[in-house]
Amino acid sequence: MEARVLTEVRGSTLRVAMNRPEKKNALTLDMYGELTAAFSRAASDDAIRSLWITGAPGVFTAGNDLGDFMKAPPTGTDSPVMRFLEALIEFKKPIIATVDGPAVGVGTTMLLHCDFVLATDRARFQMPFTKLGLVPEAASSLLFPQLVGRQRAAKWLLLGHPFDGKEACEAGLVLKVIAPEGLDSAAEALAAEIAALPREAVQLSKGLLRRGQEAAVKDAMAQEGALFVERLRSPETMEALMSFMTKRG
Repeated sequence: MEARVLTEVRGSTLRVAMNRPEKKNALTLDMYGELTAAFSRAASDDAIRSLWITGAPGVFTAGNDLGDFMKAPPTGTDSPVMRFLEALIEFKKPIIATVDGPAVGVGTTMLLHCDFVLATDRARFQMPFTKLGLVPEAASSLLFPQLVGRQRAAKWLLLGHPFDGKEACEAGLVLKVIAPEGLDSAAEALAAEIAALPREAVQLSKGLLRRGQEAAVKDAMAQEGALFVERLRSPETMEALMSFMTKRG
């Protein structure tokens, strides 16, 4: 079976690609484990100066594979999903993300922890948590209002409205909107620019940019996680999830 997460060293960056395009890169628990392992690999290798996370042409990720997710829902901080999010927020090197096509749920919230996000004009972002009877995750309830303001955060997190690359760029979630054929080369140029800078200065500066937020982010993630697990046991959420999977099936 072809690997569902592909890793490749390109110059001084580790390119990590979600590779389940037939399911729109919907994330399984095994894929979360592979993503976490990739972050660990990049963190421990001094030759790797940045990590680049991406999807397949035309799709970033549809978020969680709900069928797989409901077979073994998260029950605490040691779940594969939470271990991945912890690896993401604690990663000390710059993270580049390239988004082409759908970025749903965690596919959008993970971008809040990336240092450079490039998207195409066909990128589509959505966080339909409440529609599934769930609550936000990845500290998005804290970070989105700070980034885009409470009104727009409510539109995206409470109502689950989708938005495109242009809106994401205007809101500050995305650095630049690029044509699909130029996405990889733009990411490679960013990685090369990072690699040309003094390594320790870059990592220290990333830490300074996030200073004062670490405790708040971890607290938000803990509160979100506890409510998320609680919601998974609620009749309302079970009904919403079953309805969604029935419609999609």
